[in-house]
Amino acid sequence: MMKKEHFRWLAFFTFLPFIAGIALGQSKQETQALWYDTAAKNWLEALPLGNGTLGAMVFGGIQQEVIQFNESSLVSGSPNTMGYYQPFGSIKITQPISGAIHYHRRLCLDSAVQTVSFQTATTGYKREYFISYPDKAMVVRYTSNTKNALNGTIELNDAHNAQIVVNGRSIMATGTLKENNMQYQSRLWVNASGGTMSSDGHSIQVSNADEFTLYVVAATAFDTDINKGFTRDLPTKSLENQLNQVANTPFPQLLQRHLTDFGALYHRVQFRLGSTPQLDTLPTNKRLVAYHSNGGTDNGLEALLYQYGRYLLIASSRTGGLPANLQGIWNNEYKPAWYAQYTTNINVEMNYWLAEQTNLSECHFPLLHWIETLAAASKQSKDAALQTQKGWLCYSTNNLFGAPSTWRLHRPGAAWLTQHFWEHYAFTQDKSFLSQRAYPLLKEIVEYWEGHLVPNKAGRFISPDGWSPEHGPNLNETDKSPYPGASYDQQIVYDLFTNYIEVATILQRDTDYCKKITQLRNQMLPPQIGKWGQLQEWMEDVDRQDDHHRHNSHLFAVHPGRQINPILTPELAKAAVVSLDARGNKSTGWSTAWKINIYARLMQGNKAHDQIKALIKPAPESKGISTYSGGLYPNLFDAHPPFQIDGNFGYTSGVTEMLLQSQAGFIHFLPALPNGWKEGTIKGLKARGNLTVDIYWKNSQLTKAIVKPTISGKYIFRVGDTTKTIAMVSGRKYELDGALNDRN
Repeated sequence: MMKKEHFRWLAFFTFLPFIAGIALGQSKQETQALWYDTAAKNWLEALPLGNGTLGAMVFGGIQQEVIQFNESSLVSGSPNTMGYYQPFGSIKITQPISGAIHYHRRLCLDSAVQTVSFQTATTGYKREYFISYPDKAMVVRYTSNTKNALNGTIELNDAHNAQIVVNGRSIMATGTLKENNMQYQSRLWVNASGGTMSSDGHSIQVSNADEFTLYVVAATAFDTDINKGFTRDLPTKSLENQLNQVANTPFPQLLQRHLTDFGALYHRVQFRLGSTPQLDTLPTNKRLVAYHSNGGTDNGLEALLYQYGRYLLIASSRTGGLPANLQGIWNNEYKPAWYAQYTTNINVEMNYWLAEQTNLSECHFPLLHWIETLAAASKQSKDAALQTQKGWLCYSTNNLFGAPSTWRLHRPGAAWLTQHFWEHYAFTQDKSFLSQRAYPLLKEIVEYWEGHLVPNKAGRFISPDGWSPEHGPNLNETDKSPYPGASYDQQIVYDLFTNYIEVATILQRDTDYCKKITQLRNQMLPPQIGKWGQLQEWMEDVDRQDDHHRHNSHLFAVHPGRQINPILTPELAKAAVVSLDARGNKSTGWSTAWKINIYARLMQGNKAHDQIKALIKPAPESKGISTYSGGLYPNLFDAHPPFQIDGNFGYTSGVTEMLLQSQAGFIHFLPALPNGWKEGTIKGLKARGNLTVDIYWKNSQLTKAIVKPTISGKYIFRVGDTTKTIAMVSGRKYELDGALNDRN
């Protein structure tokens, strides 16, 4: 009898991942799952789920499961005060289980479903977890291969001591944050098959059930509309209706809706980077250690981390919601580092570098909407530092209302943020968006900088009060002095002017003004090469070779800007390499990710790969802030330390830049392919001009590229030193060989 039950459990355990992959037409590629053979002992071992609004960290405990959750708008700030992103609550499921063996905890990236499975002497247990975007709810199902084997106590705990009401099968927490009077509510419902259910004032008890399912919804009284004062009535009735709907929908139907929705985004890109089947047998935390110990020879882990970045963006940034913050959507602390909000001197921008290029354009919209909100909030602010006759300004860190931390004014921040509007157009070719949303925003910031730039002694226009985050020229972290002509300001404004000129030309608007801005841009102080061959960070040649600062601000012109390119501006590109080399290989997680992107743009594939190896290492367990450490936690969250999600997103962007670039007016295949990536395939990337691109290579050489344009025209392609112009017709698929010959 035991053998029969054991066989039944094994079949039961393997069924869900198999059927999910088949249902979505999953192709064979690298393992796309994080998995572990023990439960999480702490938050940085738990695994993330999310639907862009509701986020959860699942611990996978045997006797006591903990699911800590967040809702993206629960913050302690306001339109006038910064505040912190807050934890919402947790769910605890306690079960009388002992003697568990064959434990397996798994997050399938390609289905966004977590599973936990284990056995005892008589019973096999399985749990499934997902958070649905179409159904706006978290769903958790407990099953076993033995009838009447499930017993448990279910609690809903509120992180802010809200009132808990248990009523039959439901638990509800309703509260108000004391810092800003923000109202919020979470609701939980339990369905059970077989057995009995009971409740007391604190929990719901399930006894002798065949299976039981939890459904969780949560919301606040926050509204994304600034014109409504960012407030609405707490949507109590809406939450009740959501909960009723999911609780009365069969689990397979909820799962299929989730798989269809998530898969429509995730499966656009497929990535295979060699084959490492022997390493797939290692739990993810042990695989991370092995990667670092063995000198970074696990291409499969590199590919997994790439898709993890895409997974995390889908989970933390969906249409209609807020943008991914410094921790995406996941936080368990009341005062997380740097508020866990939006920092504009690199971090929030890095969060979205991957959005367009990895075919997740829809996930970009929350950031674009928030930038418009920030613009409106800055214009309404009475803060003297933000007052300006044209355009708008922002501080380095801001919350979801647009309120700042006031730590430091980030004068070119608005200009950098507008780059995302240009990039969205460049990849999608959406002229309606360009005309109605991008152009007005770009023009007002251009008008600000037109009036703010001043000529230096040589007649070149400079920023009179420049900055290079977050230090001065003498390795001084506390230096807040203005530095006229600092390269960071110069390069961002040059990029702003260039984007505006292209937009105005495409739309055929304001021709005379466009000519004026073109002339002004050409009169700006350009990037300068210093005495040790470096790209200068400051207008004066005072750069120090021992400056290993985490920010690479004076290399904005390489990435995410497009002013410096090895093919078009080789001398400046060479100087940029000298500067980046001098920064060194030891830094924070996000800084290392930025270096991957910059080295990729400089066509330095092996150096970019060295940065990948520096990023993929076990992070220190300490939760304190460290200036230079980096690494990854056991759940592959990136470490500053502490946890910052920008490093995950920046990594995925950087790998994409190594394989495909299109910022310089041509589509460049494998521009920074390292020696360690001898063969591979990546499908579904986007190039500017709204082309979908598949790339195949072997023995470090392009073997095939498949290009699908959406607009008819002539396109320039490059691989190695070969360049070809090919006329293409919208809707057709073109297959190019390794020499860029059209095989059609």
